[in-house]
Order: sequence, then C-alpha cells, then structure tokens
Amino acid sequence: MTPAEMVALLRVQRPEPDGDRRRLARCHTVADLRTTARRRLPRAVFDYVDGAAEDEVTMRRNRTAFDEWELVPSVLRDVGEVELGTEVLGARSALPLVLGPTGFTRMVHPDGELAVARAAAARGIPYTAATLGTTSLEDIAAAGTAAAGSAPQWFQLYVWRDRGLCTELISRAREAGYRALVLTVDTPVPGARERDLRNGLTIPPELGLRTLADGARRPHWWWGLLRSEAVTFANVRHVAGGPQAVMEFVGRQFDPTVTWDDIGWMVEAWGGPFVVKGVLTAADARRAAEAGVDAVVVSNHGGRQLDHVGATLTALTEVVDAVGDDLEVLVDSGFRRGTDIATALALGARAVLLGRPQLYGLAVAGQAGVERAVDLLAAELRRALQLLGVTDVAQLDRSVLRRR
Repeated sequence: MTPAEMVALLRVQRPEPDGDRRRLARCHTVADLRTTARRRLPRAVFDYVDGAAEDEVTMRRNRTAFDEWELVPSVLRDVGEVELGTEVLGARSALPLVLGPTGFTRMVHPDGELAVARAAAARGIPYTAATLGTTSLEDIAAAGTAAAGSAPQWFQLYVWRDRGLCTELISRAREAGYRALVLTVDTPVPGARERDLRNGLTIPPELGLRTLADGARRPHWWWGLLRSEAVTFANVRHVAGGPQAVMEFVGRQFDPTVTWDDIGWMVEAWGGPFVVKGVLTAADARRAAEAGVDAVVVSNHGGRQLDHVGATLTALTEVVDAVGDDLEVLVDSGFRRGTDIATALALGARAVLLGRPQLYGLAVAGQAGVERAVDLLAAELRRALQLLGVTDVAQLDRSVLRRR
C-alpha cells in the first residue's frame, strides 16, 4: 500500500466522536492518563512527550527523590474545610499549580495549546505559553481570556541569537496581556533526546510508510493531524519556506553565549513579574536575585537536558534556604501525585509547574483530559492535607516531613 492509499484509508476510518468521557472515567491517577496516552499516540509522539535525555537517569531521579521523604501526620485535627488556593507572583491561583510551557503541543492533540489554556482558565490556575508553541501567543491569550473562569497567563522565552526577535516576542507578550515572563536558562544547546533519534521523529511528523503503519493503529490521532493546520512554530512569523524551514531557523537560534549579563535588559524590557526557569544551585539562585528577578523555577527540564544531574526536589531545599526570603521559589520535574506536591510545598516551594501530566491528559481527551489531570492532583493534594491534619497549603512546612 502506498502512502497516498494509507492516507485515504485513514480518512475513511475517521474515529467516532465521544468516548472521551469513558476513557477519563477509567483514569484514576496521572499514571492511568499516561497509560491511556501511550495507547492513543504513535510511538514517536508518545516518546517525545515521555522521554528524556541520554540514559534518562535524571528523569528517574526526579521520581525516586520523593522516596527520601516521609510525611508526618498530626491526628485529631478539624480538617473539614481545606484551602488549596495560594498567591503566585502577586495573583491568586485556585491551586498551588501552574501548567508549564511545552513545545510541539499540537502534535499531541489538534487543539494543542488552546485546550490547555482553556483548561487552566477553567481551573483558575496560570498557564505558561511557550516560545516554541504550535499556536501563536496571541491566540492562546485570547483563548484563555474567553474561557470560562479566569487565571493569569505567563509567557516562556528563550534567549535567541537574534536579540531583535526576543525583543519582539517580549513586546507581543506584553501587548497580548501576559502577566509574567518566564526565561528558560538551561538550554544553551538542546539536550540529546535519544528516543527521538531512534524513532526518527520529525516536526511535523512525516507521512512515510513507517509512521503511517503506526498511525493506522491509531486513526483518531492521524485524523486529528490531517484535518488541522501543519504543526510548526507559530510564534516565528518571518521565515518563509514552510515548517521545515522554520524548524531549521529555530535550531540555529539557541545561543550558547548567553550569560547573566543578558538578564538585565530583559527584566527592564518586560517591566513586570520576571521568572528564571532552570536553576539548580544556591549560587545561581542568588545570582537571579541580584539580577532583579521575582522568582526562580528549580528545574532540570524534566530530565530532558543534562543527564545525571540531581533531582529538583533535592535542589529545592538548597535554593529555598538561599533565597526564600528574597524570591518566590517554584519547582517542576517529576510531579505525579498530590503527595509529591505537598512535599514540595512543605520544603518551601510556592507552587509546582506541571509538564508531562498536562500532555498525558491532552492526548487522552483534549481540554477535558487536561482538566482531569489537574482535578486528580487537586483531589490527591486535598486528601493529603486532611490526612496530615493541615487545613491550608500555607501551613505546610518542614514539620510535616521527616527524612528517611
């Protein structure tokens, strides 16, 4: 069968709508969402979401680090009412959660970033649009504003060789109404994500025999891809030649010469809450404070950059102890349970950014799947607080923890 014939077959096998509710009802944890996403996505796409750099040691450490801590409950407390809301960067959030920036989101589901932005607004938590998003930052801002509910939106930025392009993105984000700018600093060069290399992943996915054969077992995914616009970097407007030309342009833009000296002009150009994402040491956290930023995200990029670094939970205490009075400290990487979130908050984090969990939910059922991921974690966090004898996330501190 030729690729053209397989495309025609996929069009005929258009999946029936509905089924999302049944699938979500069977997902009781983030791990369940991951299992279902794995069945629904082509292998190369799932591995892009799920994988990490090289031997994926850091990704595993992000999970096993939670085993180093025991929760210490206090009993016979009135926990009939529990407050999960908090303030992040001067704005109220219904949960101590932020949906973090993710690239190539429309490769997971045709609604992509729009579905995630609407889910965040519906749940009253911030969403961080990505520079490498597959929907323009303006369209994402509009979707979040129009959705039921409300929440501040953030924009994530890379420092590219073309500083004029950075300035343009900052200006566009400010004009679109984003509240905070999040500068990712752990990507002077891309990490070696070997699952993608082995799978021959391309952006957008190519309709070759190998991918079509995989897609034939997942017609719902291919139908979504075929009926939507080509997946490309929607925030890069000026590059002619189609998605491949845009990909090549972006690949050349990562700048290994960026230093702390570049922070100042961006803080000034933005003029609002400024976050540095990718800090893992007390020294770098102090440098961030000296540079005039408002918050740092303790992050190892979900293990997708430098392998064999420590878990973010391990670095969190060091960073909080160094700058906790001067900066808000956020954290990401490896969070899959409400107890994980409770542990991070007790160690001093203001909120947790979610990456893969939102994409697992998105793959399963679009916006409803993202909302399901958030709801599952919120329910687990609420239960954890009640069993700890705590009635407000603001009360979580190291007294509820004990090292094993």
